[in-house]
Amino acid sequence: MTQVIPAIIAKDFEELKDKIKQVEPFVEWAQLDVMDGKFVDNITWPYAETGKNNPSDLKKLKTNLKLEAHLMVEKPEDVIDDWIKSGVKRIIIHYEATKKLDKIIKKIQDAGLEASIAINPETSANELSPFLNVSSILSVLIMTVRPGRGGQEFIEATLGKIRALRERDENVKIEVDGGINLETAQKVVRAGADILAVGSAIFKSEDIKKSIEELEFKK
Repeated sequence: MTQVIPAIIAKDFEELKDKIKQVEPFVEWAQLDVMDGKFVDNITWPYAETGKNNPSDLKKLKTNLKLEAHLMVEKPEDVIDDWIKSGVKRIIIHYEATKKLDKIIKKIQDAGLEASIAINPETSANELSPFLNVSSILSVLIMTVRPGRGGQEFIEATLGKIRALRERDENVKIEVDGGINLETAQKVVRAGADILAVGSAIFKSEDIKKSIEELEFKK
């Protein structure tokens, strides 16, 4: 079955908790979209409430969900220690956001967490090759829209990138994020994706359970 991970964009901790409760009965994982207003235009928790909240607040959450933090932030090396201590199970770092990606990945993995590399639509899948060769990377995330905003239209050209990466590595888990609905989900899964990070198609749905079940179709 295709794995569906609800992607949560939250302005504050209360919204984050509310959205986790909405999807908790139906999935194993949830993604926290973390935006600093620098790497992308949008700004979300915890940066939306600077000084009030921080990643360690996640330890207050009463949830059985595993969490992945999608860090759409500039210089993630400056905040990675806080996220490692936050209790998330997987941390996604953007290739375009740092010159120290290899060191950050090692730090995440040395802490016993999963590390994943995200690439924007304009970045070639070839940029991932050095990391797949030398690191025990279990998953990568391919952005199928420009990062920073929910509800964007799926970029069809990213399908070729998914196919190229799947041909390059049969074992790596490929997560896709952006513009995913029933139609585009089928396209990316046929191209080789394993995991769907889905925001609007879940949280704007009238029936969250049904929407998730429809996206969890067999490959």
